[in-house]
Amino acid sequence: MTRTRKPPTGGAKQNAMANGLWLDKQDAASRRAVDLVLDLMAIPGTSGQEGRAVEYITNRLHGAGVAENCIKTDQAHRRSPLKGEVGNLVCKLPGTFRGPRRLLMAHIDTVPLCVGARPTVDGTLIYSTDSTTGVGADNRAGAAVVLNAALEIIEKDIPHPPLTFFWPVQEEVGLHGVQHATLGMLGKPRLAFNFDGGSPERLTIGATGAYRLKILVEGIASHAGGAPEKGVSAIAIAALAIADLQRNGWHGDIRRKNKHGTSNIGYVSGGGAINVVADRVEIRAEARSHDSKFRLAIAEAIEKAFRRAVREVRSSTGLRGNMHVERRLDYDAFCLDQDEPCVIAAEQAVRDSNGKPVRAISNGGLDANWMTARGIPTITAGCGQRNVHTTGEQLDLPEFLLACRVGLKMATGSG
Repeated sequence: MTRTRKPPTGGAKQNAMANGLWLDKQDAASRRAVDLVLDLMAIPGTSGQEGRAVEYITNRLHGAGVAENCIKTDQAHRRSPLKGEVGNLVCKLPGTFRGPRRLLMAHIDTVPLCVGARPTVDGTLIYSTDSTTGVGADNRAGAAVVLNAALEIIEKDIPHPPLTFFWPVQEEVGLHGVQHATLGMLGKPRLAFNFDGGSPERLTIGATGAYRLKILVEGIASHAGGAPEKGVSAIAIAALAIADLQRNGWHGDIRRKNKHGTSNIGYVSGGGAINVVADRVEIRAEARSHDSKFRLAIAEAIEKAFRRAVREVRSSTGLRGNMHVERRLDYDAFCLDQDEPCVIAAEQAVRDSNGKPVRAISNGGLDANWMTARGIPTITAGCGQRNVHTTGEQLDLPEFLLACRVGLKMATGSG
């Protein structure tokens, strides 16, 4: 990004004041919303380490007058493979008028690249002045939209139906927070709205599903200089398998007749010393598709490639290595009905905020995957995040503030 002037020194709020000429012209509610997202972006909170961010949100809610018994955390972190510091945060409010309960949600964890972010406002954008980090717009922007809606409603006594505000943990590592959430704490919402990446006018009604694979390749160690032929290289097996997948069209963008999906080998670790034939390699991979049968076919193709490679690599005495595969469904694909109440309500909220709603399907996983699978149909809107998971990550403030207006209307149901 071209930076038009040198970012000022100081804290996030000082930077916003010094560098926020556009922001200074906005109303008090908009400036408060930006303060919230700046504060949240500056708090480290990778998956499993969301404690400080949960504490910040909890303190803001208490400061606005929310009673202790309306704010709770569950034990999702104890049930997830990652464990972690804290579970999902839930704030539940009784309605000032009768109506179906509405839920607003946004995951609170960020990717490791965002640790150390120094968010600053430059015109209509927020970015990190530390060029080695992302800014954490994914998904502190969503968390701020949900918190802003709660604070606006509470502090201004805005009439509203029964409400649940939900900040899941551990989304970035497999949607574990929502998968293991205690649903009884949510109060049986009838309309659910999730905030994540992209434009607030883009309403995601469906998303792909994914398998996650952990493959352990076992070779046979041997001295790499004195007797390499007596060993079986786990690295060689892994390399042959990956080359097989690439050569035969099972890695990356995958198309077979009218079927479509993707796969990725995202992690390879193994070996120990350069003078030892490597006897162990761990690979982590994924297979995605909206078609559950084709997604399974991709996962099976990955396994078969590794099994072929195991058979191909032998020692001088005919010994072979081995492999073990752990495969689990991270999340299943879903697509909401065209007349699903949350879809209709979300579109109306965007229109009432002077936006133009567009329905979309995502090739990435969302907390909405597990929410919908667990019986709570959920639509997802963006918050103005750009270039997420990169050092060039930005938050578009006009889109973020539009998301705040949309979120408030989703919560209150008002036009």
